[in-house]
Amino acid sequence: MTKFFSVAVMSLVANICFADGNRLPNLVPPIVKQECASCHTLYPPAFLPVDSWKRIMAGLEKHYGTDASVDAKTNLAITQWLTQYGGTYKGVAGAPPNDRITESPWFIKKHNGVSASVWKNPKIKSASNCTACHTAANDGIHEDDSIKIPK
Repeated sequence: MTKFFSVAVMSLVANICFADGNRLPNLVPPIVKQECASCHTLYPPAFLPVDSWKRIMAGLEKHYGTDASVDAKTNLAITQWLTQYGGTYKGVAGAPPNDRITESPWFIKKHNGVSASVWKNPKIKSASNCTACHTAANDGIHEDDSIKIPK
């Protein structure tokens, strides 16, 4: 029983620790994976502030040029998860232009050494294609040690 309690507490602490940072929370609801990751990388909610996630989820019919609408129940479930783990640390204190992760100050600062030619690489295509360079992005890990820039 003590071992079970210890594991449960450690899991909870890990979830809290990863809520703000460059990893996904440990528990990602299947509906989030199904709806979000079917079209793009599953971005950690901490990459944007809560208000950005609310606007994004309220405008899925115009989701960056695509209709990503979902039914009300699904929208509510995804919105609740995103806002539960949305960014609260200094780097995401304000919403970036157009609620785009790639236009946020922390993203720009973190990628300031990346030349324009790298973003134009046909294997990368855009700054929003995290998986092109962050080899563990599909697992929700965007750490520097998982970077491999394609040639």
